Amino acid sequence: MSAETDTQQTLNLAVIIGSVREGRFGPVVANWFVEQAALHGRFKVDLIDLADTPLPLELPPVTPAMAPELPRPAAMADLTRRLGEADAIVVVTPDYNRSFPASLKAAIDWHYTQWQAKPIGFVGYSGASGGLLAIEQLRQVFNELQAHTVRDYVSFPRYYLLFGPDGRLLEPEGPDAAAKVLLDRLSWWGSVLHDARRDRPYPAAA
Repeated sequence: MSAETDTQQTLNLAVIIGSVREGRFGPVVANWFVEQAALHGRFKVDLIDLADTPLPLELPPVTPAMAPELPRPAAMADLTRRLGEADAIVVVTPDYNRSFPASLKAAIDWHYTQWQAKPIGFVGYSGASGGLLAIEQLRQVFNELQAHTVRDYVSFPRYYLLFGPDGRLLEPEGPDAAAKVLLDRLSWWGSVLHDARRDRPYPAAA
C-alpha cells in the first residue's frame, strides 16, 4: 500500500451516547456530531446508544481489566464487538452531579482491550460547564485503560439555548469548526494507532 493511499484510509468511528436517562438530550448532540463526521469524509460512523444494551453495574469477581478474555453477558456481545471494531471513539456525555453517567462507567468497566491503544474524543453538554467536569474525569479513566484521549473537544454549555426545536444548531459555525478540529485529531491518531496495533500488538500487562 502506498503512503498516499494509506493516508486516505477510512477509519471506524464509534460515537457513544453516554446517557440513558429518560428525556435525555444526548441523541440530539450525538446526531449533530454524526453529521459532522460524515461531512469530514474520513470515517465510517457507528452510533452506539447505551440505552440499547443492558449494562450490569455488578462486575464479575475477576474484572475485564484483569482477564479480558472472560465472556461478558450475552446481551452485551454486540456492544463489545462494535467497540472492538472501532479505530477511534467519541463519547457524548453530560455532567451528572459534577461527573459522568453511571451507564457510561458501566460500559467502560465491562471492557478493556476494546479501548486499548485507541484515540478517544469527547463531546460534552450541560448547564454551566458544557460537560467539561465529566470530560476531565473521563480522561483519567480512559488513560488508566491505556487509551489516548485527544486534547481537543466540543462543548455545549447551556445546550438548551443552542439547539432549536428541530435539533439543529442556531449558530453552527463555532461548534462545526470545533468538531472539525476534533475529527482531524482523531483521524491522525486513529490512523497511527490503527497501524501500530496491526504491526506491533500492544504489550500485555506483566
